[in-house]
Amino acid sequence: MPAMKFYMTPGSCTTGIHILLEEIDIPFEAYILNLPAGDQYKPDYLAVNPKSSIPTLVRNDGAALTEFQAIAWWLARSYPKAKLLPDNLEGEVKALELMDYVVGTLHMQGFARIFATYNFTAGGADEERVRAQGKQIVEKGFIVINTQLPDKGYALGEFSIADAALFYVEFWAAKLNMSMPPNCRAHYQLMLERPVVQRVLREEGYR
Repeated sequence: MPAMKFYMTPGSCTTGIHILLEEIDIPFEAYILNLPAGDQYKPDYLAVNPKSSIPTLVRNDGAALTEFQAIAWWLARSYPKAKLLPDNLEGEVKALELMDYVVGTLHMQGFARIFATYNFTAGGADEERVRAQGKQIVEKGFIVINTQLPDKGYALGEFSIADAALFYVEFWAAKLNMSMPPNCRAHYQLMLERPVVQRVLREEGYR
C-alpha cells in the first residue's frame, strides 16, 4: 500500500497536521509548497486539490482530503490508538468546537488579514486598517479561548486535535511578538515542550 502524501508549507497551518501525523507515527511523504511562488496554482497541484489550498492529504487509496478540520478529524478517527480525540461525545464535540473557532475565526478572519492583507483591500490606503482589524480579531479570539482553557495542561485535559490547531495560531502570534493571555501562553509553552512538536519544528526549519 503506498504511503500517504502530505502537501504542506513549513510554518503554516499545515504545521498542525504535521504534528498529528507524527503523533500517529505512520509513514507519509511530504511535499513542500512555496505559496509566495504560487506552487498552489500549478497544474500538478490543482489536479490534486483544485481549491489551491493547504493542507492536502492524499490517503493510501489515492483520494485527496482537504481542509484542516476534516483531515485532523479523519486522522483521529482512523487511528484511534493515538488517542487524538476524547473518548466521549461531549469531549469530541468540544474538540471540534475549539478547532473550528481557531481555523474559522483566528486564522481565516484574523491572521489572514495580517498575512494576506491584499485579499481584503482594493487599495494600499486600506492596508493598515485591515491589518489592525485582523490583529483585533486575533486578540479577541485569544481572550475567548483563554476563558475555555485550563490554567495548565492541554485544552481538554489530554492532548487532542484541538491542541494541534491551537498551537499553530499561537506559534504565529509568538513569531509576530503578539501578547497572549496567560492560559494561551501556558498552553503554547506546554506544546513547545512536547517531543513531537520539537521534532516537527526542527524538520520545518525552526528552533
